[in-house]
Amino acid sequence: MSFSAKIRVMVDLHTHSNASDGDYSPAELVQEAHKRGISALALTDHDTLDGLEAAQNEAKTIGIQLIPGIEINIQWTGEGSGATGVSGIGPGGEFHLLGLGIRSPTPAFLAAISELSRRREARNRAILDRMHELSIEADWEELLALSGGHSVGRPHFARLLVKKKIVRNPEQAFARYLKAGKPLYVPKTGLAFAEAAALIRESGGIPVLAHPMSLYVAWGRLPDLVKALKTYGLMGIEAWHPTARTESCRRLEKLGRELGLYITEGSDFHGAVLSKRQLGYSSRGRKISSAVLEAIPELSDI
Repeated sequence: MSFSAKIRVMVDLHTHSNASDGDYSPAELVQEAHKRGISALALTDHDTLDGLEAAQNEAKTIGIQLIPGIEINIQWTGEGSGATGVSGIGPGGEFHLLGLGIRSPTPAFLAAISELSRRREARNRAILDRMHELSIEADWEELLALSGGHSVGRPHFARLLVKKKIVRNPEQAFARYLKAGKPLYVPKTGLAFAEAAALIRESGGIPVLAHPMSLYVAWGRLPDLVKALKTYGLMGIEAWHPTARTESCRRLEKLGRELGLYITEGSDFHGAVLSKRQLGYSSRGRKISSAVLEAIPELSDI
């Protein structure tokens, strides 16, 4: 075994390209992962599969494993998503579902994400309207330019706020304007959980609860919520994520193992716009070991 092969023990099961709201093109993202010693990478852009073909081609060229994925926004109501019977998430919470290993997207899956794309643009237009209400000069063409002509997302609004010198950096843009509960935050209209989980599974993938701490659910209620989601198709939980404290990640991993769920780990890498998130690392700089992927047979043979 060569020296380079010996050190390629890192993986990353949650990343974004500029097909949604990341900085790197899909091919550049794969190249960067390779440079950083990552042997397997999941591309999980928001509500789109558009970057997968280019990422897969580059991965084959340079010799790393590309796991086709997606991150879907889940609609959550005060009654608990209508299917689970669990009360809703906390104020300002967000519910995202990763689909890992989307081998054969069905026509129904493709139709659903096309509708999500339409809803995403409507949300972006609403954010732009809120900027105008705050007397912030901005137009759609500026956002498209910042996105490179790709899908516009909140990171592009963050860059626009930096460009206009309203904030110093993208992190400040999110903290003051764009995160849940702030003046420019507009919630997305997503899919019902049971529908999204079924579409992912029918397309060959594994539904994984992304960054559970973003739900803003009290620890006392979280086990019941996750149990209910498993009943409706959940197969994994992203226990380790850069935005969660190490102790919280350990508790999430323990919960996931008790419920028989796959434990996943990802950087949620976007690039410079969220510069504290680094490829191959999760909570508090923890390296994401290849053991995470090896424990998920459905993904290790892709």
